[in-house]
Amino acid sequence: MSRNVASIIVPPKVDAGQVVSLINGQIAQVLAKLEKYAIYPIAVAAFGTGMRRGELCSLRWGAVDLDSATINVERSLEETNAGTRLKLPKSRQRLRQIVLPASVVDILTAHRVKQIELRLALGIGGPSPDDFVFCQVNGSPIPPDRLSQQWKRTAKAIGLHVTFHALRHTHASALIGAGFDVVTVSRRLGHSKASTTLNIYAHRFADTDTAAAQAMDAAMKKA
Repeated sequence: MSRNVASIIVPPKVDAGQVVSLINGQIAQVLAKLEKYAIYPIAVAAFGTGMRRGELCSLRWGAVDLDSATINVERSLEETNAGTRLKLPKSRQRLRQIVLPASVVDILTAHRVKQIELRLALGIGGPSPDDFVFCQVNGSPIPPDRLSQQWKRTAKAIGLHVTFHALRHTHASALIGAGFDVVTVSRRLGHSKASTTLNIYAHRFADTDTAAAQAMDAAMKKA
C-alpha cells in the first residue's frame, strides 16, 4: 500500500472522564495511614507538589534544595519497550521550580537521613547530587509502572481505592478550593496552557461561582 488509508479518518474525541481526588479532610488521614509504608515519602511529595509520577521517579537530590524549600523539575522518567529512559519536558512549562510546603521539607529531610544511613550500612557512601531521591536499594530509579503497582497494593491495604495520579488531582483540587487562580495552579502543575488546567478542573472552579456573584452584587450596590 502506498499510503495509510486509516489516516483519512478523524478519530472520535476521547472522554476525559471524571477527575478523582481526595477531599481536604481525607489527606491528613491517608498520610497518617501511609506513614508506616515505604511509599510514604514519595506519596507526601506527590500530595505536596502535584508532580507527575515520571517527574518524581526521575528526581535527583541535585534538583532539591531543602534549605530554600524548592524543587526544580527538570526531566521525567518514562518506560519504553527497551526499559526506562530519562527525557526532557515536552514544554517549557514542565521545566519549572516548585516551592515545597514545610511538611514536605520535613519528610524529605528525614527520608534523606535514612537514605544516607542505608547507603553507609551497605558501604556505598553518601548520596551525591546525581543520586535519585526515590530509588531502589541499588540506587536505580523506580520505574513509573512499578510505582503505580506499589501504590495500588499499599492503597488497598489501607482501604483506599484511587490511583497514584489521583494525588496530583488532589493537589490541584486543594489549591483551587483554597481560592488560587487557574494560572497559579497551572504553573505549579506544569501544564502547557492554563486552558488545559481549566478543562480538567472546570467543575472545581465552578464552586466559586456563588462567591463571584456575591462580589458583583457588592460592587453594584456601591455603584
